[in-house]
Amino acid sequence: MARKGAKRHLKRLAAPDQWYISRKRYKWAVRPRPGPHSMKTSIPLLYIVRDYLGYAKTAREARKILNEGRILVDGRVRRDYKFPVGIMDVVSIPETGEHYRVLPNRIGKLVLHPISEKEANIKPLRISNKRMVKGAKVQLNLHDGSNHLVTVDDKDNYRTAYTVLMKVPDREVIEILPFDVGAYVFVTRGKNVARKGKIVEVRRFPMGWPDVVTIEDENGELFDTLKEYAFVVGKEKPEISLP
Repeated sequence: MARKGAKRHLKRLAAPDQWYISRKRYKWAVRPRPGPHSMKTSIPLLYIVRDYLGYAKTAREARKILNEGRILVDGRVRRDYKFPVGIMDVVSIPETGEHYRVLPNRIGKLVLHPISEKEANIKPLRISNKRMVKGAKVQLNLHDGSNHLVTVDDKDNYRTAYTVLMKVPDREVIEILPFDVGAYVFVTRGKNVARKGKIVEVRRFPMGWPDVVTIEDENGELFDTLKEYAFVVGKEKPEISLP
């Protein structure tokens, strides 16, 4: 018989390369639940508690820590050990005062970047799409799977590829970061992943080819990447700390 529905298991050898986990010691891996992020751009919460932070030696101990509500993601208690924690998400441990932001490193793996308590209340969200909904509202579709409603009068202030700085967990918009020449961006995918700098030029191509962005890094070196890989994190300088 054919399999009905999605897979519920995942072998470690088939796990995304973005995870920092051992591949050959055990056979099975935790498969993240469908949610805010895709499998390749997120880490199951259990691995963050056990493998990344080292607060547990076994999965059972990690699940006990989560069930006690000791781990916060974007200011909210998360108890599901399969919950996917993705790029720009903030992981907080109130008992120890630690705060981390999930970001990719230069080899494309997801790491926990330490941040301050003040910065833990801010989360940049990239606008992936927007659409009209009932009630004369415009729905912003954000990169972490969440949505935000704005009025029709303000729709021109929010465009695709723009970034909104939100206060978490209140989901209050603090600032809008436009995707323009001079904006400070962080590359989240591709061969230039984790590089950062200012936009010098945006080249658009016909026939549906993706837009290409030329970026100047802090050393004055120019490099190109796809527009969808460039994440605006500031107007002239980054609004968040970067590795």
